[in-house]
Amino acid sequence: MSDLRIAGTNGARPIEVPEIHEAGPGGEAGGANFMGSLKEAIGHINDAQTGASQAVDALVTGQSSNIHQTMVALQQADVSFQLMMQVRNKLVTAYEEIQRMQI
Repeated sequence: MSDLRIAGTNGARPIEVPEIHEAGPGGEAGGANFMGSLKEAIGHINDAQTGASQAVDALVTGQSSNIHQTMVALQQADVSFQLMMQVRNKLVTAYEEIQRMQI
């Protein structure tokens, strides 16, 4: 997996971009890899949401005074969630288009 880092942040977690795998001759490996990639991406988004929630809790309770890191965590979680929603919308649109195809 390739890692993307946001410059200028202290201790920022890398954004992981899933690798794309080629499907085997039967096509099953591609479907399994696609499903695994989706599950992995949703897990990363969930981790980002949980981390942002923990950062806010730490800021509110006084355990942390770093508002900048908290805001970065919140924005990172928000952007990753928005990306997931756009991917979901594209998948639903593609599915609906396939359903409308005449056989």
